[in-house]
Amino acid sequence: MTQLSYAAAGVSIDAGDELVERIKPAAKRTMIPGVLGSIGGFGALFEISKEYKNPVLVSGTDGVGTKLMLAFQLNRHDTVGQDLVAMSVNDILVQGARSIFFLDYFGCGKLDVDTAERVVKGIAKGCELAGCALIGGETAEMPGMYPEGEYDLAGFAVGIVEKDDIIDGRTIAEGDIVLGLASSGPHSNGFSLIRKVVEVSGADWSMPFDGATLADRAMEPTRIYVRQVLEVMKSVKIKGMAHITGGGLVENIPRVLDDSLQCVVKADSWKRPAIFDWLQEKGNIDSHEMHRVFNNGIGMAVIVSPEDADRAEALFKEQGETVYRIGGIVRRPEGAPGCIVI
Repeated sequence: MTQLSYAAAGVSIDAGDELVERIKPAAKRTMIPGVLGSIGGFGALFEISKEYKNPVLVSGTDGVGTKLMLAFQLNRHDTVGQDLVAMSVNDILVQGARSIFFLDYFGCGKLDVDTAERVVKGIAKGCELAGCALIGGETAEMPGMYPEGEYDLAGFAVGIVEKDDIIDGRTIAEGDIVLGLASSGPHSNGFSLIRKVVEVSGADWSMPFDGATLADRAMEPTRIYVRQVLEVMKSVKIKGMAHITGGGLVENIPRVLDDSLQCVVKADSWKRPAIFDWLQEKGNIDSHEMHRVFNNGIGMAVIVSPEDADRAEALFKEQGETVYRIGGIVRRPEGAPGCIVI
């Protein structure tokens, strides 16, 4: 009778062990005060600093969506890890939370240690940019679950904020100013439509585009705003924020507004990256659809009072952000949407 083993069934424990050893140096670079223990344990430990009087934990989880399909197609696995971190840490940032640790999940049919190492190193880079620790994760090898060469990613971030400092949009009022922090490109949303536009247009991912290639511009990793926003928050009261992901400006900004308020965004108030112009033209995409699917060049919306707008704008620029005054808050007409782009 044939003697079976886990390896014969398609799961290599040795490959998993090798991956853990390879990623330990990258994870170690993300360690911050509060981390107890090291990667490889059964559970991750983090001690909350005693500098917080009334600490509230804020958590978020997300994936990378079908941007992974492009990573497989182009064999570009070095930046999707940063995308993964960005989607969660930017989400919890809008409530004023400082990210303290991150965990990842990497699922595949057959573990390619080289590919997985590239992905996790990207996750570690994202954690360094956000100032949080890559405190643990899970690598699952499941034969038959995924096509050859493909994998799935999910991430989970935990942040902390003083209870009195939670940003919830309650103080947003008519007349407030909306600042837009520039995105690095499509970030991690709308890639099913992006791939469809490329398909129907007959374009080549390697074609020269906007000083690089179309693939370069599409795969540009999601910008992480954590350190910059937290620094500005030390000097300026931010009333509300919206991470511009799926749903675009028109669906994400209303999430932080009272039903009596509306955000009016001026489409000509910022320079839209060339890739969005190209997508709209080649895909014959309606302008309203563009604003529902893509960030169109604005990755984070920040709402401040009129008297704080100039100061906030200057501070964001000092932090290296490209910032635009994209609109304002008005009284919401009956039956009108929470955000319009004019």
